[in-house]
Amino acid sequence: MSNIKENDVDVVIVNYNAGDILLECVKKIIKNIPNLIIIVDNNSSDSSLGLCEQQLSGIQNIRIIKNSKNIGFAAACNVGMLETKGDAVLFLNPDCLIEPNVIELLYQVLTSDKSVGMVGGMLLNVDGSEQAGGRRAVPTPWRSFVRAFGLARFSQRWPRLFCDFNLCKQPLPKQQIEVEALSGACIMVKRKAVEEIGLWDEGYFLHCEDIDWCMRFRKKQWKVMFVPSAKIIHIHGACSKNNKIFVEWHKHKGMMRFYRKFFRHQYPGALMWLVAVGVWLRFGVVSSAIYAKQILKRIGFSRD
Repeated sequence: MSNIKENDVDVVIVNYNAGDILLECVKKIIKNIPNLIIIVDNNSSDSSLGLCEQQLSGIQNIRIIKNSKNIGFAAACNVGMLETKGDAVLFLNPDCLIEPNVIELLYQVLTSDKSVGMVGGMLLNVDGSEQAGGRRAVPTPWRSFVRAFGLARFSQRWPRLFCDFNLCKQPLPKQQIEVEALSGACIMVKRKAVEEIGLWDEGYFLHCEDIDWCMRFRKKQWKVMFVPSAKIIHIHGACSKNNKIFVEWHKHKGMMRFYRKFFRHQYPGALMWLVAVGVWLRFGVVSSAIYAKQILKRIGFSRD
């Protein structure tokens, strides 16, 4: 039985065409939290919201907010945040399936120290392996360059120069540990910290808004903690499988906003221009590969 009490934790789930997994996600958490569960729907066109309305209609602590259009992930998170009252708020992707004790584990770490402002658990692939991105260093332009060109293989000899921003290849810590950034797929924040720092930056539509928030938390001396014992299965891409080029566009656009916002002073003038060229060249390569794969699938050369 959970020790979480009323007014301790609210949950915000932003949905956009998540399909059947949204209902499964909500069912996983509904017995573990007595307080409010808010589903913010970004004008989904599939059956995901209808299934929830049909099967969860009699549950008092679930509230559904329907946006008239897709306003983006950060803006939808803010819509949900403004409706919460708990001392802590868990932001959970609809494609995340949590184990029964996850919310309590995260809350225990969040409230264990006054300086902790944000916590996140270990994201797992369906096969049980650790997913990239759950714990990470800040993806500076240089670290992104290192990752893009495979230079992380030199990290054992020159760890500071060639480290990857994804930390999943490093040994898993035995207990909670402070990190630079977490994935927005599953993070719990302290209301007091958000009141000081501010809401999600709605200048991001999709991707990089979580790293932005982590940066802002840390700039105000709030600790960001990774909790390896809190395990979440993340069915990555469940909400974006039919809009991959759209997702990549906003991912790369978000990267540029993030770089300009936090690293303009380190990459002035021509260097920032080179960063921008690199970002959009990468988008061109990635989107071309996605488009080519879609064409091959249509003509029967690919089953993926």
